[in-house]
Amino acid sequence: MTQDLRAEHDRWNERQALAEAMIPLIGRLYREHGVVTSIYGRRLINQSPVDILKAHRFARKVNETELPIEETFPMLQALAELAPSSASVDLAKLVVRFRDDDRELAAFLRDELASILGSQPGDRAGTDVVLYGFGRIGRLLARILIAHAGNGEGLRLRAIVVRKGSEDDLVKRASLLRRDSIHGPFEGTITVDQDDSTILANGTLIQVIYSDDPATVDYTRYGIRDAIVVDNTGRWRDREGLSQHLRSKGVSRVLLTAPGKGDVKNIVHGINHDTVTADDEMVSAASCTTNAIVPVLKAVHDRYGIAHGHVETVHSYTNDQNLTDNFHKGNRRGRSAPMNMVITQTGAAQAVAKAIPELAGKLTGNAIRVPTPNVSMAILNLGLDREAPVAEVNAYLRGLSLDSALQQQIDFIDSPEVVSSDFVGSHRAGIVDGLATISTGTNLVLYVWYDNEYGYSSQVVRVLEHMASTHPSVLPARSLVAGS
Repeated sequence: MTQDLRAEHDRWNERQALAEAMIPLIGRLYREHGVVTSIYGRRLINQSPVDILKAHRFARKVNETELPIEETFPMLQALAELAPSSASVDLAKLVVRFRDDDRELAAFLRDELASILGSQPGDRAGTDVVLYGFGRIGRLLARILIAHAGNGEGLRLRAIVVRKGSEDDLVKRASLLRRDSIHGPFEGTITVDQDDSTILANGTLIQVIYSDDPATVDYTRYGIRDAIVVDNTGRWRDREGLSQHLRSKGVSRVLLTAPGKGDVKNIVHGINHDTVTADDEMVSAASCTTNAIVPVLKAVHDRYGIAHGHVETVHSYTNDQNLTDNFHKGNRRGRSAPMNMVITQTGAAQAVAKAIPELAGKLTGNAIRVPTPNVSMAILNLGLDREAPVAEVNAYLRGLSLDSALQQQIDFIDSPEVVSSDFVGSHRAGIVDGLATISTGTNLVLYVWYDNEYGYSSQVVRVLEHMASTHPSVLPARSLVAGS
């Protein structure tokens, strides 16, 4: 027994040493080449050795076998030697493919990654991004954009625009970026320059501009050109209002982080982002709930057909509600958010049709605001065209979450102990709770968790990357999961 314990301890130390050796390779690939490495969608950037080992253990969900780090380490070494261009590369999928390949590792990788080999750093210019507003979503977008800065060839956060709230406004804005009661501290360093009105965060220099008028800011004064403005204030949601941004110098396009009105396209990345064209000067990233439910609804509709359904959202309270009872223009929202469950409305069910036209008129929806600060749940009660047994539909959705075109949008969990706080910081649009799935004949009930702040912000960034043509290639491209 003592020898077995010693052997397990030695084995752990050996694996931890390999994980430690992977960290500089992961960092160099990202900083110098813009390559994001992952294991079945679990990003390895800025992870500790233990986190890297946990990602390898997660691979058991795919084939019931823990992914040996002894196989991923040489794969990572060979990848670093090839010096690829920007991409999202899944080491686990490469390892699985290489096991059945007769070629040398370098030759195998050159073939699998041919589309991202040959270009040199600096071949692509980055795209300037301006955040108009710096609230809950704005600050999370800033965190993600700073973390994604990589080699500077993608999205470049150049400025934020706010209304000045006090004499020490800049210090307060920086402090809110640095500390977050829900998402924890900023991972890095932040320096404030009050003379130049800038925030320096992990090497990203952000100009803070004070303005009350989106049409009069001269961004070119700060060297900003052809920028995409991300309006996360929610004040303007139609073409007329959003077009104010386009009258400012240095702006070429606008992305709204709320449901768009009129003919403004509502985009859910992974579903209809390919409808955005170079001629679209303004688009909407829809709502957090729409982003959470549309990928799952699309997956279910493709496999089983949705005849009708109802979406009930159990949503954390937001800044729009009151801490204590007070006047509010909306029904019931004036009552104390931390003390009450509040029935309200959601337009998510109707918004689904903008991303999936064939579901127009088939869904109803309602919402309940609950006393939690973040993470929400959508309950999808669906009438299908054919039967969907629980085991079958769970296996299908689980497969999509592990290896499919919707891998960045759909996650899957089947733990009997998870609660809402376990999903804080999830970068997926929605997480299907497999143990809660109910099916009786053609009636299917799915429970979908979602971080209505971070998960949604991640989707917004994906739309941004698509608009800027900087969304990284996801490799290897071919799916390993049958039926996905």
